[in-house]
Amino acid sequence: MSINFNINNFIKDFENDCHKVQQKNFEKGEVITSYIQKRNQFCILKSGNADLVRYDSNGNKTIVEHFSQNDIFGEVFYDITTNNELSVEAKTKCQVLIYIYDDIHSKCRSNCKFHQKLSEYLPELILSKVTNLNMRVELLTKRSTRDKLLGYFSLLSTRHFSKTFTLPFSLTDLADYLSVDRSAMMRELRILKEDGFIEKTGNSITLLYK
Repeated sequence: MSINFNINNFIKDFENDCHKVQQKNFEKGEVITSYIQKRNQFCILKSGNADLVRYDSNGNKTIVEHFSQNDIFGEVFYDITTNNELSVEAKTKCQVLIYIYDDIHSKCRSNCKFHQKLSEYLPELILSKVTNLNMRVELLTKRSTRDKLLGYFSLLSTRHFSKTFTLPFSLTDLADYLSVDRSAMMRELRILKEDGFIEKTGNSITLLYK
């Protein structure tokens, strides 16, 4: 879903006009935040790429969401009800704006106009977030590895307005994101190439069937 306002100007105002927002820098591999109860963080990824991941009791990793520039994330979007900790990990160098959602109704200073703008635009940001999560749910409901791959490739193609696009993941992370066995996924990728559905060079994919 597209956002009907200039997100870059919004982030610039967020960073410069509100004294309650924090900007933090993270190196590749660092944990940006862990989702815990009662902290209610609302975050904007100003630059870089990051993943929301979960590790189960056996150490198995699942990539719940992938975030790129201008994406929003944080505890405010998740009701933490399990013992499996969710954390956001930086995949590259990242700049992140962090805001406590509980502060939305209290101005950081008497002449702060940004809180009004935040209240105005936040519903659209959240609706965009919900739309992306619904796409993820639809993707995971596909039964076969092949259908998940083709569904995800179709989604990336639509987002990039091109039949050729670059995967935002390593193949190991892609398997985690799609919740499939990596060996089965690699075998399916090979079959898709042999059957003429895709071309693949490194992490670059070209769809041949659209």
